[in-house]
Amino acid sequence: MNKKTELSSDLDAIDLKILQAVGADARISITSLSREVGLSQTPCTARLKRLEKEGIILGYRALLDPVKMGLDHISFVEVKLSDTRAQKLAEFNEAVCKLAEVEQCHMIAGGYDYLLKVRTKDMKSYRKVMGEKISSLPHVQQTSTYVSMEAVKEDAILD
Repeated sequence: MNKKTELSSDLDAIDLKILQAVGADARISITSLSREVGLSQTPCTARLKRLEKEGIILGYRALLDPVKMGLDHISFVEVKLSDTRAQKLAEFNEAVCKLAEVEQCHMIAGGYDYLLKVRTKDMKSYRKVMGEKISSLPHVQQTSTYVSMEAVKEDAILD
């Protein structure tokens, strides 16, 4: 078991097996899932429902291949705000969540305030998103961009 799977003392080994199996294939049948984790269908279904109810499983969705969709340009953007009082952070947070090109946004402790993962078609598209959208977000004072040359690892939480 790796450190990622040891974070919650409320999850036992069977819960972790369920999470790994569902994380790898959200469309797995309850029959296959129960066989994989070593439970009969009724207790396996009950555990799955509990993991959903407790919010450990947030939902199910299709994983789309952004490269096949023509979105293979990834940039990471450091964002420094001019004002970091609670209301100003909330305004930035609300606005950044509306940008479809921003795949992830993390508040960071350090020399800048946020780190964005931005996915676009190409550099030209990225420059437009940066110039027209990201730079116009509330309270943005400064940005720095790092372009990803290759994704070495992009995985689910449990591996």
